Amino acid sequence: MAPKADLTMMANIDINPREVDFVSRFAIDWRRLQEVMGISRMIEKVPGQQLKVITASVTLESGSVGEGESIPYSEANVTETPITEATLLKWKKGVSIEAINKYGYADAVARTDTALLHQLQANILSQFFTFMLTGTGDLDANEDPTEYATFQMACAMARAAVIEKFEGLNLAVTEIVGFANVTDFYSYVGAANLTVQTAFGLNYIENFMGYNRIFLCDSNKIPSGKFVAIPVENLVAYYINPATGDFAQAGLNFTVDGETPLVGFHTEGNYDTLVSENTAIMGVYLFAEYLDGIAVVAIASE
Repeated sequence: MAPKADLTMMANIDINPREVDFVSRFAIDWRRLQEVMGISRMIEKVPGQQLKVITASVTLESGSVGEGESIPYSEANVTETPITEATLLKWKKGVSIEAINKYGYADAVARTDTALLHQLQANILSQFFTFMLTGTGDLDANEDPTEYATFQMACAMARAAVIEKFEGLNLAVTEIVGFANVTDFYSYVGAANLTVQTAFGLNYIENFMGYNRIFLCDSNKIPSGKFVAIPVENLVAYYINPATGDFAQAGLNFTVDGETPLVGFHTEGNYDTLVSENTAIMGVYLFAEYLDGIAVVAIASE
């Protein structure tokens, strides 16, 4: 018996569950990071676009102006400094048919896909923390982070620095997040019973010392003796869309997920070598629009 007309059959469905699983897990983790870090600006990069940081200041003239007198201009300075161009990164992984036969699909393929996913997340965070430590929001004349005697004072003064900067520019500050070295943090709180949560591989504490969230970082992200504060309004994520039509026209099609897809994933079997190959591409640059809207302070060693 012939099937009904217009029936959707297996041959009409071109979905690779492995690709869908990979990009959906990445998207879920990213959305969670957006939520807890307060990343509201996601900007898709266009070809040739450079990323820039801004340094802005306004010097107000006296507002006391007599009747009929000319109103003097207040001096406003905005400096844009190019930092980089968001580039597309590419990874390829292959698992042989012998490895799949020996260890099974779950160990040979699925677990290595998960390891790759975590490495992509780590790549974004590594770039972000390297950039954040260049913040100039609390630098003295010698360009060394201001040093405070205690962890508590460092947290308080970093928070004050970014509030003063943003309010001076008439920019709203709704939330502030902090980044602490995990050893420094627990040296301060001791055995206090705190609820630690996780997003995108980062541990964080909510509503602590005036911060909406404080992220607890290892020494590779935030060195011991440093503390960083930033308003969430200062955070921007630029990304290259892996599903752009330019790639598709070139015959390079990747599975993506979400309204703002960050990672593209493609799998196929290589019958010449009997290897299960997957290719991942990503171009994400997480940074702050105002470099002096990042306060980097130091904690004095005992």
